[in-house]
Amino acid sequence: MKFLFYAITTVTFCLSCAEAEESFSAQELNEITTRIVAERSQDETIAKRVDEILEQMTLEEKIGQMTQLEYKRYGGFEVNEKKLADLIRNYHVGSLFNGIAIPARQWFEYSKKIQEINLANSRLKIPVIYGIDHIHGASYLKDSTIFPHSINIAATFDPTFAADEGRIIGLETADLGHHWIFATVGDIGLNPRYPRFYETYGEDPLVVSMMCREFTLALENNPETSPYKQASCAKHFLGYSVPRNGWDRTPAVISDQDLYEFHVPAFKAMIDAGIKTVMINSSSINNEPVHASYRLLTTLLRDELGFKGLAVTDIGDINCLTTEHRVAPNKKEATYMAIKAGIDMSMTPLSIKFCDYMKELVNEKRIPEERLDLSVRRILRTKFELGLFDNPFPRDDRFDRIHHQDYIKSALNAARESIVLMKNNSVLPLKTPKNILVAGANADNKISLCGGWTYTWIPENDKLCPKDMLTVYGALKKQFSKSTVTLAQGDDLIEADKADVIILVVGESPYTEFKGNINDLVLEEKQLKLIETAIDTNKPVVLVMVAGRPRLITSVYDKCQAVIWAGLPGVEGGRAIAEIIQGAVNPSGKLPFTYPKYNGINLPYHHKPRTAKKIDISNTILAPFGHGLSYTTFEYVNLKLDKTAIEKNESLTAAITVTNTGKTAGKETALWYISDKFRPTLPPTKLLKHFEKVELAAGESKNITFQITPEALSYPNTEGKMQLDSGAFTLEIGGIKKEFIVNHCCPR
Repeated sequence: MKFLFYAITTVTFCLSCAEAEESFSAQELNEITTRIVAERSQDETIAKRVDEILEQMTLEEKIGQMTQLEYKRYGGFEVNEKKLADLIRNYHVGSLFNGIAIPARQWFEYSKKIQEINLANSRLKIPVIYGIDHIHGASYLKDSTIFPHSINIAATFDPTFAADEGRIIGLETADLGHHWIFATVGDIGLNPRYPRFYETYGEDPLVVSMMCREFTLALENNPETSPYKQASCAKHFLGYSVPRNGWDRTPAVISDQDLYEFHVPAFKAMIDAGIKTVMINSSSINNEPVHASYRLLTTLLRDELGFKGLAVTDIGDINCLTTEHRVAPNKKEATYMAIKAGIDMSMTPLSIKFCDYMKELVNEKRIPEERLDLSVRRILRTKFELGLFDNPFPRDDRFDRIHHQDYIKSALNAARESIVLMKNNSVLPLKTPKNILVAGANADNKISLCGGWTYTWIPENDKLCPKDMLTVYGALKKQFSKSTVTLAQGDDLIEADKADVIILVVGESPYTEFKGNINDLVLEEKQLKLIETAIDTNKPVVLVMVAGRPRLITSVYDKCQAVIWAGLPGVEGGRAIAEIIQGAVNPSGKLPFTYPKYNGINLPYHHKPRTAKKIDISNTILAPFGHGLSYTTFEYVNLKLDKTAIEKNESLTAAITVTNTGKTAGKETALWYISDKFRPTLPPTKLLKHFEKVELAAGESKNITFQITPEALSYPNTEGKMQLDSGAFTLEIGGIKKEFIVNHCCPR
């Protein structure tokens, strides 16, 4: 056995040595040439200008365009002119990124100085492209409009809010030299322990796709930012959000069929919408690091999905092929693997060793210069399409756009429609309480409403928040101005005997990435004890969960009179929560994920049938996907199909009547599901195929329709090819079901 072990070790070592000598084949060189021709800009002026610049570029200048450094590398916001000038002259760095929330004037001066130094020291005068993490609004700009996080936007089930966010980010930041917005997230939220869960649009591929598409279109095609344009970034390609253990940047296991059915659609939607850039998944899928995967970054992303834009790494992720994934013996080999896989730009972020490795690899003839040309063309084309060559400098005459009242109203409305009333034993809305006791870790805390990626990477306190921002406690005091609203001191509820109701605001403090890794979804013990103490007073308890993921509250859920999932509703979130509690706003949010009961069982609504065997699925769920109560009631009746059988090329139309049967106007989201009775690969139990939000006055009825096309009935096979099988399908909406048949296609 020892001999066998040493033999295997020796073979592995030799294979590693062999790989270190690998270079591009003749076939790969031909593919590069073909791609260069195929990706030539359709705008002939841009195509010619790219050709002209590329012909003049040295090897070092090409490598520099493929390099992105963090702002700290050259002195932070106090620009070290000598350091930056040296980087431009010696390394020709073409991109910089990130920052913290500073005033617009400071951003203007900062961006202007960068371009001045660059143009003064760059031989070819290629402008720098600046990237920034505006994750939920212009989150790295002081006094900007902060929207709810994506998980909340998804809870609105209204893609116009995603569009509003994209448009307003542009209006507030395009003038400041923020050319490249690292948003939006196309990852699908299937693992509730995942610390970036709140950056996703939830667990449904259609909802995620629609939100991503509208954000992309609004940000990249905004005429109001003229003469500037901005690039959106689809991230993180691909499968980043489903690590097996729930921790950030850890391996995922995804079948090919699941990859195509659940993870590809949002990225395809953004690519079809014309998105200019993609950021790559930091981790691995099926033991293959995505940053080193030709199959994912070239075959899938380029050949199958048709992406022709710029692919950038996440922060430092080429080096991680050596230090974390251990698939490359050293950082130079990691660089080779990533470039061969399909990376165009390396977010290094604080080192220029990438440039040295690239130069060595080209001089050793392991990476052909034509491969660099392919990436540099993509980078230059992006800069031309954004108008950077014609308008490299920011402007300072439209600062009045920032934090405009119309933008604030949009963020407020998004927050209002994202709040989910999970449970209500007729205690809400609160009518005329004399005394309200407010308690909990997030009751009088601003930044908890916003979460991570707000004004900085992970905000530690309320220091950067607007002075006039309302906490939940502050908003309740304002909303219930005729009542006595008391804030409990810590966990002391001695004032409870005077209270008519206790409002507990619990949840999480800001986090993101690995800083948000947890071992247990259960809400921390200290907060659960506070809830139990409040319940023991025999006063009505309204529980408000402010968190980026569904922390488990199973032990106390049934004992609370009302439960609100507020998520991360942003700067306007305190006001939105208070308005809903008071009844000034009728809640209309619905869960964009399945809220689990237990740590060990997390089943999305579209789980596969075998999952359900011998398991009472309903007993694993605290609240299902799409759940959300209102202060009125809605009834669905008269589901009709214009056909009960169709051929493979035909469509059918479904119609149903929705009525507001209560006494209050409200908004209802109609969710249309389809389930395939059987197919060659395991079908989802059901899958959302259409959604529509309607507003109904008390007693009002509306007929809504859904045209069921062949595309809505098709699914991808293990190679990503769409297929439609004959057989029975079930349509479901509002608890009503109808069957129909597809005939004569692909008989089994």
